[in-house]
Amino acid sequence: MSSCNEGSDQSTVDDLILDAARSCVLDFGLRRTTLAEVARRAGVSRPTVYRRWPDTRAVVADLLTREIHVSIPDIAGDEPARVQLVRAVVEVATGMREHPLYMKILRSDPDLIMTYVIERLGTSQREIVERVSRAVKAGQADGSIRAGDPDHIAAMVLLIAQSTVQSAGMVAEVLPADELTAELQIAIDSYLASHLAPSLAQ
Repeated sequence: MSSCNEGSDQSTVDDLILDAARSCVLDFGLRRTTLAEVARRAGVSRPTVYRRWPDTRAVVADLLTREIHVSIPDIAGDEPARVQLVRAVVEVATGMREHPLYMKILRSDPDLIMTYVIERLGTSQREIVERVSRAVKAGQADGSIRAGDPDHIAAMVLLIAQSTVQSAGMVAEVLPADELTAELQIAIDSYLASHLAPSLAQ
């Protein structure tokens, strides 16, 4: 087991702890993961962990935020913003459907996920909404995305993608993974398109 200097850079220590939490959850599931085991695997003292996170759910919530953050691609370049945004949303949704940590928690300890589905936005979800909102504004400026409140549109994009990730298994028999990805792309692209049916544009 490797150890780290307690005076090390805080972000480095945080990453060590989050990495340890990731391995614990993958090995044991959320309910059987303890902060003591996380500290042992990270090579830090238990107080070092407790000073940063009060309980296992808190550290795993930050771990999920980190995992989602690194999976969100930047939107930049010469392509229309809608094209880039649709591709980014589909990539993130597909990645989460195949993400070992997310799927482990969703299947074995769904209560943590349900908190952010039913009760409130998590940090990672807020970041997604903010980044999608910026992309929507860029798409409205270049004419590729329809008019509307960017935050409202971004929140709806999150809901569409999130429900696709969480319910993919339920419809797998009639909508296999590849077809699900294609349908999600159509759904997001159609929702963002600058040309709406007259009755919907009113």
